[in-house]
Amino acid sequence: MPWTRDQIAARAAKELREGLYVNLGIGIPTLVPNFIPAGMKVQLQSENGMLGMGPFPYEGDEDADVINAGKQTITELPTTSYFSSAESFAMIRGGHIDLSILGALQVAQNGDLANWAIPGKIVKGMGGAMDLVAGVRKVIVVMEHVSKDGPKLLRDCGLPLTGSRVVDMVITDLGVFQIDKIGSNVMRLVEIADGVTLDEIKSKTEATFDIRVAGN
Repeated sequence: MPWTRDQIAARAAKELREGLYVNLGIGIPTLVPNFIPAGMKVQLQSENGMLGMGPFPYEGDEDADVINAGKQTITELPTTSYFSSAESFAMIRGGHIDLSILGALQVAQNGDLANWAIPGKIVKGMGGAMDLVAGVRKVIVVMEHVSKDGPKLLRDCGLPLTGSRVVDMVITDLGVFQIDKIGSNVMRLVEIADGVTLDEIKSKTEATFDIRVAGN
């Protein structure tokens, strides 16, 4: 069976390392903190002006003034700090955030990302996505492999781009892909979800990709 949203988030958490400064997008990325290994110190940053985010609060303990960029209530830590959104984006644009984990509408085989607009639909704007993918050191996309409109891993994105050649890794419900966005622009399948076949991945992927999975 394909991975669940929790399993996608758990796989993304395996990419975390001690001491990283990490920004999480809305949706599946907000589940990643649930799977940070015990004892690992990772600083979670939110572009609305918070560094050191705690877990989601228990029902009844919510504080409407303590929210992440997706307007979800979260909790503080003893080391939490607050600052203006201008300072938050200075961190991002200055290259001080190591990793961004975010969702996507489409990802191209060369690392192009589209995750903020669908023509004909009203949107509030791209938020901090463009700054994040341009300023952080590594970008991981977590998403479902296909949408109701078809594959989301494409040769070329058909939606407005958030960033060009910015994605390093894609984790979907079917598997894990790495992208050489700087050199060869090659997408490589490096892991397949348990119970998923290579043929299924091929049938649901428009992008061209190499296979680097043991036994395939």
